[in-house]
Amino acid sequence: MKAAIFHGAHKPLTIESVEVDRPIGREVLVRTVASGVCHSDLHFVDGYYPFPTPAILGHEAAGIVEAVGPHVHEFKAGDHVIACLSVFCGTCEYCLTGKTHLCQTRPARAKHEPPKLTWNGQPVNQFANLSAYAEKMLVHENALVKIDDQM
Repeated sequence: MKAAIFHGAHKPLTIESVEVDRPIGREVLVRTVASGVCHSDLHFVDGYYPFPTPAILGHEAAGIVEAVGPHVHEFKAGDHVIACLSVFCGTCEYCLTGKTHLCQTRPARAKHEPPKLTWNGQPVNQFANLSAYAEKMLVHENALVKIDDQM
């Protein structure tokens, strides 16, 4: 897939071919249909906040589900979704009491699992658990909200 790679502060993003892994566990592969360019992303490009490189920025997106991991039950291929940057585990004390924004165990791939994204054989950092400046996003199901297929 093509993605805009962030190389560091004050450097231009470049459009590169990036490999995206298949969804595992509770992950969902989404074809990005729209992505906003938020001023928050520009703060990283402008050097106001550090972020490890290489990375794919972008955290305001909508798309269509292409594939789901074996433990996903809420989504299926063809579903229209909006991506949310506040992914949550759904099982910690905060999540179970409705305070998902305070989740202490946000889902991520384990170190022994393959990286979600690679470029030139090296892992690419996923910004805000989404990386929406790409043709596809590989995200945890709790980072998505299903919307009407007409949207």
